[in-house]
Amino acid sequence: MIVQGDGTKPIYIQIAEWLETEILSENIKPDEKIYSQYQLAEMYNINPATAAKGLTILANEAVLYKKRGLGMFVSSKAKAIILKKRKGQTLKNLVTDLVSEAKRLDVSEAELIGMIKLANSQGEGK
Repeated sequence: MIVQGDGTKPIYIQIAEWLETEILSENIKPDEKIYSQYQLAEMYNINPATAAKGLTILANEAVLYKKRGLGMFVSSKAKAIILKKRKGQTLKNLVTDLVSEAKRLDVSEAELIGMIKLANSQGEGK
């Protein structure tokens, strides 16, 4: 992951989203210790408080849990929590944007559904 400090999205959100993606990809597994705020700060050359803010978001969502004196760990329900959140927010926003763009380009609902089906069938081999 490359943290982008261009102002489009706060760095702490980028950190949280990157960790979510790592959990979804199973690069970080349930009950596995997560990077500390200091490790993240060093990895991405950011302030430890910024990294901590990203970790806190995930802890507040029950994606991560704290073990006093040991650090933060991935919750056993983390993947399900992230999937529910992303389906409810991210995917909904993408679909809304896609439908709006299709209307602007005069693409019919049937054409759009056809495009989605084609993209889905091409993506099965990935």
